[in-house]
Amino acid sequence: MTALQNSSTLRPQVCDNPLMSKAKTRVEVVDITAENEPGAAVSEGVSVDRDAMGHPDGEIFSTQESVVAPAIDPTSPDRFVNRELSWLAFNGRVLEEAQNPRHPVLERLRFLSISASNLDEFYMVRVAGLKGMVNSGVTATSDDGLTPSEQLDRIGELAGTLLVDQQRVWMTLHAEMRKNGISVIEPGELTEADKKWLDVQFREQIFPVLTPLAIDPAHPFPFIPNLGFSLALKLTRRRDSKSLMALLPVPAQIGRFIRLPDEGKEIRFLPLEKVIMLYLDKLFPGHVVTGSGLFRVLRDSDIELEEEAEDLVLLFESLLKQRRRGSVIHMKCSKSMPDDLRQTIAEHLKLKPAELVIIEHMLGLSDLQKLILPERADLQFKPYVARFPERIRDHGGDCFAAIRVKDILVHHPFESFDVVVQFLRQAAADPNVVAIKQTLYRTSDDSPIVKALIEAADAGKSVTALVELKARFDEAANIKWARDLERAGVQVVYGFIELKTHAKVSLVVRRESGQLHTYVHFGTGNYHPVTAKVYTDLSLFSADPALGRDAAQIFNFVTGYAEPVGLEKVAISPLNLRERLLEGIEEEVAHARAGRPAAIWAKINSLVDPRMIDCLYRASQAGVRIELVVRGICCLRPGVPGLSDNIRVKSIVGRFLEHGRIVCFGNGYGLPSGKAKVYISSADWMPRNLDRRVEALVPIDNPTVHQQVLDQIMVALLKDQAQSWHMKADGGYTRDSAADSPDAFSSHTYFMTNPSLSGRGRALRINQPRPVAIVTRRD
Repeated sequence: MTALQNSSTLRPQVCDNPLMSKAKTRVEVVDITAENEPGAAVSEGVSVDRDAMGHPDGEIFSTQESVVAPAIDPTSPDRFVNRELSWLAFNGRVLEEAQNPRHPVLERLRFLSISASNLDEFYMVRVAGLKGMVNSGVTATSDDGLTPSEQLDRIGELAGTLLVDQQRVWMTLHAEMRKNGISVIEPGELTEADKKWLDVQFREQIFPVLTPLAIDPAHPFPFIPNLGFSLALKLTRRRDSKSLMALLPVPAQIGRFIRLPDEGKEIRFLPLEKVIMLYLDKLFPGHVVTGSGLFRVLRDSDIELEEEAEDLVLLFESLLKQRRRGSVIHMKCSKSMPDDLRQTIAEHLKLKPAELVIIEHMLGLSDLQKLILPERADLQFKPYVARFPERIRDHGGDCFAAIRVKDILVHHPFESFDVVVQFLRQAAADPNVVAIKQTLYRTSDDSPIVKALIEAADAGKSVTALVELKARFDEAANIKWARDLERAGVQVVYGFIELKTHAKVSLVVRRESGQLHTYVHFGTGNYHPVTAKVYTDLSLFSADPALGRDAAQIFNFVTGYAEPVGLEKVAISPLNLRERLLEGIEEEVAHARAGRPAAIWAKINSLVDPRMIDCLYRASQAGVRIELVVRGICCLRPGVPGLSDNIRVKSIVGRFLEHGRIVCFGNGYGLPSGKAKVYISSADWMPRNLDRRVEALVPIDNPTVHQQVLDQIMVALLKDQAQSWHMKADGGYTRDSAADSPDAFSSHTYFMTNPSLSGRGRALRINQPRPVAIVTRRD
């Protein structure tokens, strides 16, 4: 038996069954007394200003255990929202941002592109998985009671609506872009000068790359790559009027949009496929085109691992080749394609009618990001320059000296990721550093993190890198980094075959006064300097010896299968992270039943795990007040009478992608309180994170960092109006009622304009960040 197999013995059975309590219900209308003005005083005793947080006036909370019969049976599958449908609702919120007049037009275009790219990946992974289950005859139901076939039917309905909405939004945005001097034109709008210029471009830059493909018994149907475009053509040969069919793959090596010579201040593009259509006579001389259309395919891109693989790198290289040739699970066709041509292609690709979608205007909307032009900064968000922690500057740029004094929490992207890079670069160059250990899940093409590790190995230090090969769609990049690191002398390990290592941990061992001391970094996001500019994440730096010892055990676990014994502060999955969370919820239930203030705040990206959801339902029934900020999938139904009266769920979608995970337990004092239990984590509340990944849950003990996470970050997120959506019991969402107000509170704007607490150093005594006046801290 392996260390992983027997780890279940560590797991107490907590919150397995939702209970119906029998105490009489009492409701309390929260008094709105706190003002939203900067620095406004807040009356003692006020718990949460519901109005400032965007909830309806007069909303009520149960503060004792409920005897109201639940509107949904606590054991029924109806208590859960379907995971796939919840994800589609999230992508709908992303698309809504493409229509948000608060955003400049090219930023709205970016949201449209992201929405389209998200939907592509959803089909390649989630829909492909469901189709595989149907093809294998699987009829088992999901937690919400739907079979794979039923899920596909509902996905088809919602995704079809989303695709139509994306096309509508594109047409609206394009009209606005034209008014601002950027347009994607039609061939009929070309001038004679444009045509002469295109003649040269086509002959020299496009024609040599094109490969026309005949389709007949002598020319079998060609392979169409994943996400690949192709023109399908019906041809008639002039000399004998014979009908033919041909395909013309649109090369991905050429930009999707061809920029035409500028006319005055107007920037014009012509899609590559339409350029090619202008020159079909050059590609098929002696033929007449009688029908044509563009199509794009999506292939199954999930990867299945063999548990007994001997060489994980070679296995992944083989699987990546298989991914490129995965079965086609979805095809989009242009409206112009004749029915018989569409049917012929579908038959060759073995697609069912439900797997074909006809697109009104433009295919491949994910490519629209290429129209976001650097020279049109006036149509984008104003550039934001991230702050660098002033406390490190106070110590002459010495990260170790600053961390020794006190823990530092860096809030990305509002505070620069450069501090993480500087931490590792300093470790690489410091002769007193003897060892560096680092996890790598995703990183950039030209990663400064990898360079720092290589420099450290070159300097003779002991360097260990845990490279996770199973980071979806980054597997090839991670294989490359692993080989680069190995060549430099870094000890590269790949962790478990059956588990992804998703924890973000860096450990530096330094010799000081003849003794070894550890410095650690725990993060909620990847060591990726590019995404760190748009993802909101938290980086905790500490010299706490207990955290250092825990980090060392985590590395020993993933490098040598040594199951941690006696972790002092950190909880990790799949060993005890779930149990730490469940125990925290149970403690709040006990506080509520004892008449003490009981509250839970959590910020996560996805809430799917049924056991966690049932435990939250039980806490709500006991009178625990629960505020959840869930960016994406949420399978919990909030506000259901008798089941989840005390649970509120909001989603924040805006300029920056909410990515950090925070969990706060009132600990008998309510929230916010200096005595609350506060954690940051790499884990979402999904079965995969809690049971099939290596994740970390890290307590926040330093008072300044504690106040920063709880009173500054969480309070601002709960107060947010400008980018907030509130979840309803039916799984739908409504935008905050104050979102359209020019005075709507934006947490992102607040974070950009107010320095955080723990990294201020001496500057904190000069300039305090503006408080967010929602709540009274309970000390």
